[in-house]
Amino acid sequence: MEAANQAKVDVAEAKMKGDLGSKLREGETLRNAAAIDAETKIASTQRQGEGKKEEIKVRTEVKVFENQREAEVAEANAELAKKKAGWAKEAQVAEVEANKAVALRDAELQREVEKMNAMTQTEKLKAQFLSKAGVEYETKVQEANWELYKKQKAAEAYLYEKEKEAQAQKAVADASFYQRKQVVDGDLYAKMKEAEGLKALAEAQGTYIRTLLDAMGGNYAALRDYLMISGGMYQDIAKINSDAVRGLQPKISIWTNGSGSGDGGGNSAMQEVAGVYKMLPPLFKTVNEQTGMLPPSWMGTLTDDSTSNN
Repeated sequence: MEAANQAKVDVAEAKMKGDLGSKLREGETLRNAAAIDAETKIASTQRQGEGKKEEIKVRTEVKVFENQREAEVAEANAELAKKKAGWAKEAQVAEVEANKAVALRDAELQREVEKMNAMTQTEKLKAQFLSKAGVEYETKVQEANWELYKKQKAAEAYLYEKEKEAQAQKAVADASFYQRKQVVDGDLYAKMKEAEGLKALAEAQGTYIRTLLDAMGGNYAALRDYLMISGGMYQDIAKINSDAVRGLQPKISIWTNGSGSGDGGGNSAMQEVAGVYKMLPPLFKTVNEQTGMLPPSWMGTLTDDSTSNN
């Protein structure tokens, strides 16, 4: 029984181990399958992302290329529009210039026509008035010649008169010049004679002074005194001095400060002070007589008897 039980136990253990191993293998298989699936999904996602990235990159490059092409097309269209505008402008300018040229040519032709008409009219008028103008011209020429002849004769007469006046004035001027020349010659002769007289007088005076100097033995001081005395210079000086003193009319006053004894000490000093006070009244009197000025009131007043009051 035990063996049977043991066998059952062994069978059960073996079965359990077999089931466990089977489960382990199944789990391992599932794990491996899950890992493979995950790796597959990751790889698939990565490939999908890379594919999308490449797709986006390609789309971006395509868009950039399309934009560049559109910009080039727009630039080409703008350049074409500018050229079309320039061509249109040139066409309009050419049309305007053509119209102006036609108008100018028309105006020139019209001016030529008017000019020819004016010339024709002028020739017609010239032919009509030529004879009349010729007659008037001849008449005017004759009148002008007559006026010219009269003016020439008047001018000749005036010129002849002026020539005669000029000749007369020249004769008067010559006479006046001769008279003045005679006067100037006379004055010159008189001046020359006067100069000769002064020269002779100077020579005589020099001879006179040299003779006096020789007579005085070459003493210049004695010669000077002699000339001053003989010329009356000292008398003139004395007269001038006397006249000057007479005009001053001086008043001379003489006074003394008194006499005192020769005592010494304090009496001598007091005598000096007393002498000064005695000298003041006659001094003020003299100043008043000479100049008319009075001493100040605080020093006293002058009286007729030459005394002062303090």
